[in-house]
Amino acid sequence: MGKPRHRDIWWANLPSPAGRRPVLILTRDDAIAHLSNVTVAPLTRTIRHIKSEVILSPECGVPTLCAVSLDNILTMPRVTLDRRIVRLGDETMKAVFEAIRYAFAMPDE
Repeated sequence: MGKPRHRDIWWANLPSPAGRRPVLILTRDDAIAHLSNVTVAPLTRTIRHIKSEVILSPECGVPTLCAVSLDNILTMPRVTLDRRIVRLGDETMKAVFEAIRYAFAMPDE
């Protein structure tokens, strides 16, 4: 299975009604080994074009056009992670961090 890492997108088995879907690992690397849960943001094919989501295309390594939904961050058991899909690059993660700040009404840096 490999070890989940910050910035990775993994297939996960989420509770109903979400079911099996990709999630972006948000937990920092040095904490993952010590925790039984990880904080993730789900990916969805429903693209709303709002500031709290980051659109990903197949060129990023995801199976289909989708969005990381930073309004729906959740913590879930690490054992529900199934298979790694891809690791996101620096520019994409910069957009994720900006979307998190917007989702939580945090001031800009």
